[in-house]
Amino acid sequence: MSVESIDAHQHFWDPSRGDYGWLTPELGGLYREFGPDDLKPLREAENVSRTVVVQAAQTVDETRYLLDLARNDSSIAGVVGWVPLDAPNAADLIDELAREPKFKAVRPMLQDLPDDRWIENPALAPAIHALIKNNLAFDALIFPRHVASLKIFAKRFPDLRIVIDHGAKPQIKDGGAGWQIWADGMAELAALPQGLRCKLSGLATEAAPGWTTAILKPYVDHLLKQFGPDRLMWGSDWPVLNLNGDYAQWHDAARQLTSHLNAPQQQALFGDTAKTFYRL
Repeated sequence: MSVESIDAHQHFWDPSRGDYGWLTPELGGLYREFGPDDLKPLREAENVSRTVVVQAAQTVDETRYLLDLARNDSSIAGVVGWVPLDAPNAADLIDELAREPKFKAVRPMLQDLPDDRWIENPALAPAIHALIKNNLAFDALIFPRHVASLKIFAKRFPDLRIVIDHGAKPQIKDGGAGWQIWADGMAELAALPQGLRCKLSGLATEAAPGWTTAILKPYVDHLLKQFGPDRLMWGSDWPVLNLNGDYAQWHDAARQLTSHLNAPQQQALFGDTAKTFYRL
């Protein structure tokens, strides 16, 4: 029986839109437009039928741009957008965006904010309650240093569906530096009662050039041990992935690293977890 494979994390962007603060010409091959036609042959070669496209700019305009793309492309199953969660009109904005069928979640770019404890701000509560009311989810883009604050946030909003992006970005390229802090943090997040999800994505980007499956294996094994395949979802992080790998290479590596799982477990990790979490 054929089962659907979903890429739970990828990006589209157009630098000429002018609101990607991090996307500069110094990033070389990333500094150009990437759209559905660029991804189509890559995902089809790996039998990935649909994707979740994730915000890359801290503007509502970019979220609307992604929703416009999604309206015209059936391969885009859902959009993770950006909303100013601490703004007075955040709840109204979420109510408005929630009327778009493919609007599935929001992602504040926590890793880039100057205050590591921003997520603890009580002023976020109206926006988070609006997410819960509208059955929307929350992508947590964090480093290990954000774990303590994310735990406080998750306990404050037990009804909010939360997924951790990129396994919280362990320092793989530093030869295991920070392993214990990362490993303990992921165990703590996985143990929270509402059952946080985690993305098996971004690990290639965090590794040194020339990475192998053997280098990534301890990290993948730890995420599997803590979250299990029913709470993990594979994502490419394309085209950021192009900085240190390519679509086929990372997809094949993830398949190899999880090949010991049984068929239903693999189906969960490569499709079903994303489908149920994001309500695709």
